[in-house]
Amino acid sequence: MATAMFGAGCFWGVEVAFGNVSGVSSTTVGYAGGSHPDPTYEQVCRGDTGHAEVVRVTFEPDQVSFETLLDVFWECHDPTQVNRQGPDIGYQYRSVIYCEDVDQLAAARASKERLERSGRVQRSIATAIESAGTFYPAEEYHQQYLAKRGLAVCHV
Repeated sequence: MATAMFGAGCFWGVEVAFGNVSGVSSTTVGYAGGSHPDPTYEQVCRGDTGHAEVVRVTFEPDQVSFETLLDVFWECHDPTQVNRQGPDIGYQYRSVIYCEDVDQLAAARASKERLERSGRVQRSIATAIESAGTFYPAEEYHQQYLAKRGLAVCHV
């Protein structure tokens, strides 16, 4: 098993996008990239911690590649938005890939460069690519939030 972390706006919808990928064994929503230990949802939403809402994806590399997960990431949000996705605004909603190792870093950078050259996006890509730090799972009520409510998407 391997893991990867992606921030692409509100973690509820991002979790669904990755959870539907064959070869992904689990998803966990949480917080990464900040300076405050054990942040709460309220602290992250207030901007007190510097964390992003992220989804930690656990996957079987012989069933789904990290590159395929990168494709899902680019498709499930607007990577040109700075600190927002749809109606969600704030640093916690930034577009970011937190990489577990140098291979993921290289793959993420190459994927971003391919997207920039492809012409599929009309503005500069705002996505940050960083080494993974500590991941803090979000509160239980956030886990599988949409699935628990019978919903498939976050915004109508």
